[in-house]
Amino acid sequence: MTERAQFDVVVVGGGGTGLAAAIEARSLGRSVVLLEKNPQLGGTTAWSVGSITATNTPHQIAAGIQDCPQHHCDDMPLFARSDKRMGKDGALAPAESEALRRLLADNSPDTIRWLMDKGVVFFGPMPEAPHRKPRMHNIVPNSRAYIWHLERHARRIGVDVRCGHRAERFIREGDRVAGVECVDAAGVRREYVARGGVVLASGDYSASPEMKSRFMSEQHARIGPVNPTSTGDGQRMAMEIGARVLNGHLGYYGLRFPAPKHKPFVQRIPPYPAVTKFMIWALAHLPAGLLRPFVLGYVTTFLVPELKMFHEGGILVNKAGERFVDEMERPEFALLDQPDQSGYCIMDDTVAAKFSGWPNYISTAPGVAFAYLPDYRRNRPDVYACADTLEALAGKLGIPADAFAKTVAAYNAEAQRSGGRRPPLVKPPFHSLGPIMNLMGFTDGGLAIDLQLRVLDANDRPIPGLFAAGSAGQGGLLLLGHGHHLGWGFTSGRLAGRNAAYLALTPDTVSAADARPH
Repeated sequence: MTERAQFDVVVVGGGGTGLAAAIEARSLGRSVVLLEKNPQLGGTTAWSVGSITATNTPHQIAAGIQDCPQHHCDDMPLFARSDKRMGKDGALAPAESEALRRLLADNSPDTIRWLMDKGVVFFGPMPEAPHRKPRMHNIVPNSRAYIWHLERHARRIGVDVRCGHRAERFIREGDRVAGVECVDAAGVRREYVARGGVVLASGDYSASPEMKSRFMSEQHARIGPVNPTSTGDGQRMAMEIGARVLNGHLGYYGLRFPAPKHKPFVQRIPPYPAVTKFMIWALAHLPAGLLRPFVLGYVTTFLVPELKMFHEGGILVNKAGERFVDEMERPEFALLDQPDQSGYCIMDDTVAAKFSGWPNYISTAPGVAFAYLPDYRRNRPDVYACADTLEALAGKLGIPADAFAKTVAAYNAEAQRSGGRRPPLVKPPFHSLGPIMNLMGFTDGGLAIDLQLRVLDANDRPIPGLFAAGSAGQGGLLLLGHGHHLGWGFTSGRLAGRNAAYLALTPDTVSAADARPH
């Protein structure tokens, strides 16, 4: 028998977006249930670098930076010109909703203050071209701090948080979405009815081969996800009742190192006030050399390797010790056909020396730090190896030594014939970084929404009772550059939660259109 419970607002998804929606709805005096399919809250927010881009923040004001949301809104489309997915000068960029972009830019300053009020601490602002002013605010000590602070606040004010609850379909009363049917961790089917509205904050579909195949390609469907639980549940449920996805073909993927089996120390630091205050002081006053091992423990864990490693002479081999691609020609897709869909970047000591200092970094966290080969040797021994001979390096990597030696010899002969286009690998010791994989960070296909975050049907009419935010409600909004996805997640979550709460006031007479964004 299906068990049923009633609330004013039902929120689906327990990442940063869902927590923001639940907190705002509860702050208006509504009863709120937050449903999360995983055993704990976090979502893709907890996997992120953690930056938010905004103007007119306390950090900008303290730094004497004069800026405004209008300039932020004007600068955002400039990122398309440098994004490879958009073609030359952004010529392939899809049509974007300027209204949603303005909604984000106008509300981001208040979102930063709202998060700070909940205990979140930022360092910045940091510059990022083509933004005309420094606008990127980086969370301290790490992105889990968003969830740590918001979950505690949500529970403290009375949000009913229920993990292990997978949403499967909407409950409908006529055309209106009246709730959500889900299955809990014990397999019990439950219905959560909303007197006001339902907010989808369920994330993207980077972990759904079916949806990636439908909106992107069969090739993209084979790319593994960074977040294995981003399965597009919200988009699927909404499409079943007539909603549509915009910009479904866009996704962020490429070469990445897998996460370590054990979280590094910096990822385990709780964001206690004393800890974050010390970190802010240290970032502002201590020499970079003292902070480097600490900061780079974060950078080398989650960021991507630069393709410049291959341009300067590194080669990519698979677990059979074979070179399988011209590294200059989209190696990330060639990896999909290799054993375990992974490979290793091989360098000799000449190439390694180049990537031991500026300007040849291996990874970067915008506005935080650059990571060089010594940083990987110190912080990521699980992906770094070094040996005096190719045979010894093959042994450390667990790949066939004979095949590996033949591969390097063939590459060296090719390098000699190329007339210096790429250097041969001859100087010991020899270094390896890997395994390297092609992973998808997130997809940008979101449900079509209006300015009140109401989900729209095929005729651009709002589906009564249904709101979407974050990646689930990103339809028509391009979020290129750093700090915009998280900014949109928290901002849209707050607005959607607020609007869904207003429906519970007088559902027969109050429209979500009356809940104007501030």
